[in-house]
Amino acid sequence: MTHDQHSNNTPAVGQSALPHSTREVQLASRPQGEPVAENFRLHESELPALLAGQILVRNTAMSVDPYMRGRMNDVKSYSPPFALNVALDGGAVGEVISSRSSAHQVGDVVLHSLGWRDYAVLADADARTVDPALAHPTAFLGALGMTGLTAYAGLTEVAAFKPGDTVFVSGAAGAVGSLVGQIAKNLGAARVIGSAGSAEKVARLLELGFDAAFNYHDGPVKDQLKAALGEASGIDVYFDNVGGDHLEAAISVLNRFGRVAMCGAISQYNSTAPVPGPANLALAIGKQLTLKGFIVGSYQHLAGEFATKMAGWLSDGTIRFDETFVHGLENAPQAFIDLLRGANTGKMVVVLD
Repeated sequence: MTHDQHSNNTPAVGQSALPHSTREVQLASRPQGEPVAENFRLHESELPALLAGQILVRNTAMSVDPYMRGRMNDVKSYSPPFALNVALDGGAVGEVISSRSSAHQVGDVVLHSLGWRDYAVLADADARTVDPALAHPTAFLGALGMTGLTAYAGLTEVAAFKPGDTVFVSGAAGAVGSLVGQIAKNLGAARVIGSAGSAEKVARLLELGFDAAFNYHDGPVKDQLKAALGEASGIDVYFDNVGGDHLEAAISVLNRFGRVAMCGAISQYNSTAPVPGPANLALAIGKQLTLKGFIVGSYQHLAGEFATKMAGWLSDGTIRFDETFVHGLENAPQAFIDLLRGANTGKMVVVLD
């Protein structure tokens, strides 16, 4: 990552003077395959004066997520691509330090989408106040935020989960996957199986209540998945975060009328050429499978229901969530690169010191 000029004289929160500029991470060039540090730039930008209905937020933590890799390509998708030489964006939490809004007061903790920077100017409608007494603010980037809603909506509505189902989750030690498995257990799954990329992550999944888990580096996914079924005849639900050989393996063991929630395909995000689909996709016909892709933004109608249930599960300890912390905005690009390499357990969060 290259560094543009930046000063170290930003006033501390609590001082009468407010910052006039902010550090931000920009996309300097579009990655070809796996992102590298040189694709990013740390830049100092002036902050505009607040207008009526706006707030100034000091970001305290930000999220890096796999979907951001797709936005770094200049292709049409469900989210517009990141522009070059302007700040990236993504989920963040922070404290309101100046306000010209009746909706948010100085001192409020808010959730918003202008991450990748130390300070953000936001319209009041673009920030949501969260209650730090309910959970640590970073939880609203993960279990109580978009990550948790993705897990809940994908399992319950997209995959039409039913009590007694056998569920397989790929990338199960990640932020979404680890929640999917625990939600499934809380809702009455007969068996929950997870895949992960290390022995340590497999052990963690078992601690979180998964009935079985395997390291996909230890052998063919199809063989390990079959061995993990135990007495189950097959799986009823596959929550796909990986794609590729995981999707092919799941199709091979899905029961009739099985359902697949296609959330992500992290195995393909850095591919520079078209990736062939599962070789056994024709099995979906005879098995009468449902394979459905989804974007969490289309399931906001479940947000209230989800928030109530997740708050209860977190309170009673039936759902636990992991966070991997990286400190410093200047380290956010490397945190994102490491995320795509599977370096995180649970949610990858960048703490903005």
